[in-house]
Amino acid sequence: MSAPQASGPCRVVGGEKLPNGAGATAICAAIERAMASRAPTVRYSAEVRVLSKAALSATIVANGRTLPEQQFAVSDRDLNPGAIERFAQALADEVVKAGKPG
Repeated sequence: MSAPQASGPCRVVGGEKLPNGAGATAICAAIERAMASRAPTVRYSAEVRVLSKAALSATIVANGRTLPEQQFAVSDRDLNPGAIERFAQALADEVVKAGKPG
């Protein structure tokens, strides 16, 4: 396994498994954009694990609370920029849901 690649509150483990166009920097940038858009006041950290060219998992800590692990996979092709954006938006949605009472 490769050394984690960090970008602010985001860290990617196993980035060497990513296909072209889907690097660790792109993943962290997408997460940062999604969080800024949907949960701008939340302090967070994200650890993304690259499971394969088509699958990711992530653990998010939002405002000190660890959320359930999120998994994402593309079944018919490798990860691409659109899939990474959808993954990032899903993570931000989970952070927003976790912040709602009851």
